[in-house]
Amino acid sequence: MAREKKHRSRGRRSPLAAAALIGAGLLITGAVYAGASAAFAASDTQSASTQLTVEDGEKLFQANCATCHGLDLQGTANGPSLYGVGELATEFQLSTGRMPLQMQGPQAPQKAPQFTEDQILAISSYVQSEAPGPTFPEERLLDGEGDVAHGAELFRVNCAMCHNVAAAGGALTEGKYAPALTETSALHIYAAMVTGPQNMPVFGDMNLSDEDKRDIISALLFQQQSVQIGGFSLGSLGPVSEGLFVWIFGIGALVAVTVWITAKSN
Repeated sequence: MAREKKHRSRGRRSPLAAAALIGAGLLITGAVYAGASAAFAASDTQSASTQLTVEDGEKLFQANCATCHGLDLQGTANGPSLYGVGELATEFQLSTGRMPLQMQGPQAPQKAPQFTEDQILAISSYVQSEAPGPTFPEERLLDGEGDVAHGAELFRVNCAMCHNVAAAGGALTEGKYAPALTETSALHIYAAMVTGPQNMPVFGDMNLSDEDKRDIISALLFQQQSVQIGGFSLGSLGPVSEGLFVWIFGIGALVAVTVWITAKSN
């Protein structure tokens, strides 16, 4: 009898082992399901992106843009006409999040884009098909291999009065401002020069040739990639930020030292 009980006790499984086995099974099942879901989602996204056409862009435009710009791109009381705008300006406005406009104000702020890249290209293609305008440039103009020195000189002459000589941006009148170009892509720098968004003038070929634009883009890309030396850049905003730094920290340090010496002498 004792041997029979001992044999039965050895063959009995612990409840913890059963719980561990069930937990392991659930983890494996969950991992397999998550991996399969991610794979299906990726394939669905890829197939959806390859299926976006001009017709898809038209549907997206009608659902998100026509309220202000009109079903025929003719414009309304709430938004300008898009005749002659073209795909370059459309891509710029949508990719930088300036459109759709969140609220009326002195200037459309840059924010996270509402659409995916494929959706933006589809809407841009639709606008180009209905209201042709400036189109995407050849890759050579965006490669950053132009004359950096010449581009920096052109930028100082044509752009620095608004965007600051260090491309850090600056304030304009009536609550408007010139944005910083420290992280702007080559395509959007070109698009801004060609289309003149908001307060920026259009720089046509009579003002700046394609080679001039390439040189300016090269200078700005070089500046974006350069390493700041010589201490704090202070936003590269010039004497204003430098003067504030001196007043706050320099004069503050002198006052603190004066108070300390007076306390010690007393």
